[in-house]
Amino acid sequence: MMQLFTAFVAVATLAAPVFATYLPFQRGELSARCDFLCGSQIGQGTWYQTGLGACGITNKDSDHIVAVSHSVFDVYPGYTGANPNDNPICGKQIQANYQGKSVIVTVTDRCVSCDMTDLDFSPSVFRELADPSVGRIGVTWSWV
Repeated sequence: MMQLFTAFVAVATLAAPVFATYLPFQRGELSARCDFLCGSQIGQGTWYQTGLGACGITNKDSDHIVAVSHSVFDVYPGYTGANPNDNPICGKQIQANYQGKSVIVTVTDRCVSCDMTDLDFSPSVFRELADPSVGRIGVTWSWV
């Protein structure tokens, strides 16, 4: 039994670097990035006046779009930091929920004042979830 265990440990040790090269994360980053890439998130939802977003797209207030936190945008897997228009997060979709209402939005912008799991919606999207005079709501969300 001990020989089998020793053989397993040897194979696992030799294979680890090979498997690590196929992961989109550096060693130790998966658990940190999974915080915002996996499962359901809880954050604050706000709204903003749209325009030219970080993804290089000019949006209108009537578009179903969202700005994600700079903390998410800047470390999204595959983003080199060179040109925000090329960030792979651009165009990804999110389903956001508030008090039984649900919307699907497309990421086209970066929110500098948002905490990690906060979302900043276009005015039309926020209106579908709550009265804009509320200003800030607690949302749950996940990647579609």
